[in-house]
Order: sequence, then C-alpha cells, then structure tokens
Amino acid sequence: MVFAKTSKAASRLSDQVRRNAMERTYLAVVNEKPKQASSRLVNYLYKNRQKNKVSIVSEHHKEGKKAVLDYSVIASRDGLSLLSVKLQTGRPHQIRVQLAGIGTSIWGDQKYGAQYSKVGQQIALWANSLTISHPVQKTPISVASPLPEAYPWNIW
Repeated sequence: MVFAKTSKAASRLSDQVRRNAMERTYLAVVNEKPKQASSRLVNYLYKNRQKNKVSIVSEHHKEGKKAVLDYSVIASRDGLSLLSVKLQTGRPHQIRVQLAGIGTSIWGDQKYGAQYSKVGQQIALWANSLTISHPVQKTPISVASPLPEAYPWNIW
C-alpha cells in the first residue's frame, strides 16, 4: 500500500497504476506444481458482485476484463510449490482465479478450490515487493516485505 502526501503526488501515483508502471511481485504457495516452470497467463475475468466471486470467461464475454500475470516456480517441496507472481494487470482476485484456472490453487484458498483448507485459514498469497517511481523526483523506490515465519512459508 502506498500513500501520497499531496494530491499532486496521489495523481501521479494513480497514473502509474493506470499505465501499469508499478512493478508488483507476489509470492504464492500452491497445492500443485504447475505443468510449466514459468508462464504468462492471459485470461478474461468476470466478477459476480452478488456472490463476490470471479470466474474466467471467454474474451467475447461482454463484461470480461483482460487479466495478465507472469509466474515462475521458485521451489517445490512436500507437494507444494512456491511461485513468484508478477501482475501485469490488477483485477479483483486475479492471482487466485488465474492460478486455480491452471489447476494450481493457492494453499488455503477455500473460495477458488484449494483442498485441505480450514475455515478462517489465511491463504498463502503474499505481497512481496513493490517498485514505483517517486512522484516528484522520478527515482525508483522499492520496498519488500519478509515472509511470515508460519507454515507453509517456513518450509522454504
């Protein structure tokens, strides 16, 4: 999450979001190893607001919005895989839906198909790093968040 001190800075940061100029990297623990070690996923997503659930639809769906992400497998162990995910777009539930769409649901994600999850369990999706351009100085700013020390993160 990024905060701006002035309305001008907020406007410039919003522009970076619109232009997809921010680099966002997430880490995800998934239940299955993806068939490909790395790939770009391109889907069209539709959000059912009444059910608060997103689904993959045809590119011809009138309310479908294009969603793009790149992932790569960092490691696999004990039937789980750790993925690095870079968003190219920012759709609701995008990572969860697109990974589930290739048969690799996020550990603990009850909404999008994870097995062996418990009610109230936090899903294994972590906002790992963010790089933006300073809204005034135009220099890159990168921030990173260390992984939690709890399972399943602690097996890596």
